[in-house]
Amino acid sequence: MIRSILVVAAVTAIFSNTASAGHETIKPHKADSLGKCVKAALSKHEGKIVKMEFKSENKSPIYEFDIESADGTAWDVECNAQTGKITEIEEEVKADDARFKALAKVSEADAKATALAAFPGKVVETEYELESDGKASYEFDILEADGEEIKVEVDATTGKIVEHDYEVYQIGQED
Repeated sequence: MIRSILVVAAVTAIFSNTASAGHETIKPHKADSLGKCVKAALSKHEGKIVKMEFKSENKSPIYEFDIESADGTAWDVECNAQTGKITEIEEEVKADDARFKALAKVSEADAKATALAAFPGKVVETEYELESDGKASYEFDILEADGEEIKVEVDATTGKIVEHDYEVYQIGQED
């Protein structure tokens, strides 16, 4: 219980620093994987971290940060918790974003049906993303019957599931 309280306090302090100061003020200890990942994520995209998720992706521990840039751009930046290295950067856009619409050949309803057929449950969040390789994808957060939350990414051009991973915990709120 005390350990959980300390972790939440540490994360709150890190988030407070990112909201009020630049990442250059964060000086993570060598064993502080979260601090290293916060610093690495903010070095890719300056802004305010509005949500952080910890998930298991291909058996690797991953922090995913939702960062809002000063210009209003929303970024999802993933960092490997063991190495402190950035593993993925995606731009989060609105469903009616012209760039997303130009790439999407599969409807949201069809992509959602594909995700739910593979991972039954209730969709609790949908995101529209532009990948760093120029592709577009739908990302569905699905709450399964056992209470586990899984993220399922469906390619908006092919309609195929390209990634899925289980969320361990989240700090911050869904949009």
